[in-house]
Amino acid sequence: MGIKDWPAAERPREKLTARGPAALSDAELFSIFVGSGRAGVDAVMLARCLLKNFGGLRAVLRAGRVELLSVTGIGVAKYAMLQAAVELGRRMLRERMFRDGPLSNPHQASQYLTAALRDRDREVFLAIFLNTRHFVIDCEELFQGTIDAASVHPREVARRALALNAAAVIVAHNHPSGVAEPSGADQALTRRLKEALALVDVHLLDHLIIGEGEPVALSDRGML
Repeated sequence: MGIKDWPAAERPREKLTARGPAALSDAELFSIFVGSGRAGVDAVMLARCLLKNFGGLRAVLRAGRVELLSVTGIGVAKYAMLQAAVELGRRMLRERMFRDGPLSNPHQASQYLTAALRDRDREVFLAIFLNTRHFVIDCEELFQGTIDAASVHPREVARRALALNAAAVIVAHNHPSGVAEPSGADQALTRRLKEALALVDVHLLDHLIIGEGEPVALSDRGML
């Protein structure tokens, strides 16, 4: 029996419309994006199989193209839809960061930074440029690879700050291992960034490291 044969109150789309998205399980929400199942397996069953096989919702959404397309019932269109949904979530958080007023505390950016960086498979260095009132001017990914004092060029960060007429900067990078503990290289990089930005009268507000759990702010550790 397909989902269309279920009682209306139990169908994921109708249930969402009547009771809101919070009323749906992960599998039911996921089935709306999956759209349809495969022979003998409806969309909810396919969603449950995916969640079980990959180990949860986050694991499915971070899975690569090859991994997902190897699952019977998941084609290019469904993969594209899932990726679009994830990117829309990131963009919503980014828009909120720009819109919701000054960043009086660097941790206010942590939701977006976590969404943007936590599941990346390589280290990515990102900078948030702020004006004198700490409103966001721009947010840019500047470097990728192994983030250390050699691969991140403080002069380039300072150059972008000057180009954007920024008064302050928050920087962040991820640890793909999931362990957000600052390394010696992270501390050395922070010192170099602070010195380079000070030369052009720009304040380094914080350096956040993104891993599992809450981001670690070097300012909280007395390392800034």
